[in-house]
Amino acid sequence: MLDEFKTWQLAALALLASLFVIYPDITWLPFELNELVGSAKVERIMLLLIRYSLLSTLIFLLVRYNLKSLHSTALSKRFFLNLIITVTIFAIYGGICYLLLVKIRHYGSLVLFQFFIVSVLSTLVGHIAMLYLDQRKKNKEIEELRVQNLQSSYDALTNQINPHFFFNSLNGLASLIRKKEDRVTLTYLDKLSDVFRYILQSHKKGLVTLAEELAFVTSFQYMMEVRFSDKLQYHIEIEKSKFTLKLPVLSILPLLDNIVVHNVVDSDHKMLVKIWLNEQDELCISNPIYPKLVRPTTNGTGLDNLESRFKLLLGQSIRVEDDGKLFTVILPLK
Repeated sequence: MLDEFKTWQLAALALLASLFVIYPDITWLPFELNELVGSAKVERIMLLLIRYSLLSTLIFLLVRYNLKSLHSTALSKRFFLNLIITVTIFAIYGGICYLLLVKIRHYGSLVLFQFFIVSVLSTLVGHIAMLYLDQRKKNKEIEELRVQNLQSSYDALTNQINPHFFFNSLNGLASLIRKKEDRVTLTYLDKLSDVFRYILQSHKKGLVTLAEELAFVTSFQYMMEVRFSDKLQYHIEIEKSKFTLKLPVLSILPLLDNIVVHNVVDSDHKMLVKIWLNEQDELCISNPIYPKLVRPTTNGTGLDNLESRFKLLLGQSIRVEDDGKLFTVILPLK
């Protein structure tokens, strides 16, 4: 903690703080000087400067010690040691007053109170500094996370608009055109436009409602069901009253895309993807596991990107459950 502050900063803090402590004496000084004559005036000014110097030194030493020992020494122990240091410097001040034969009021309860206040505030300044630095650290982390979020959004876009997804979509469209299924082709083209429009606009959004994300899933679902015919089906069971819950944009697409990338989908391995909310109002996406004989080539960052975005935007982590037969991803909602 001490490394965060330079010596001149601590010295400036000590000088300013001690000035506030003796401010009542400064305001009263002109009236006192009017009642004094000769060397008594000089003596009174010297005494005030000596007290100001001692208080500044005391604040500098205590603040420096408290910042240095903030994480290694308990508050009670630091407070006790601060009192010892304060009493010592107060005794030095008393000795100076005795040598100068100054009136007792300059060594009385008000001065003692000033030294005591300095001791208490210097003990607490470590915590104040810690709160300040912790807040500054959090702000820095937030800024770093913001940058990471932009990177994650970019990664999410590049991961979704990849040649595999793009060409499969076009192949599906070409197949429909060859079959001359005009109605299905037009619907497929509309859904394809919806999918790409949602993907391309996702960088402008952070959190979206479940209704928006599911509307996108419906378009993606149509394309996939056309592509795999009756071999791939989606079962979505979510009450409309929950549609206002929020999650990061493009949270479901990488999971649905991963299902067909990592699993066999054919007549012998029909895929049923289920999407529902559990009792904790978390979004669950599950599918049976039919692993491909040849492991697909992917960058392996899909779930990692999703995890980082959920931590950034919701402060929560996603969960993955895999029992060898069923693969489930659980997404927290806001």
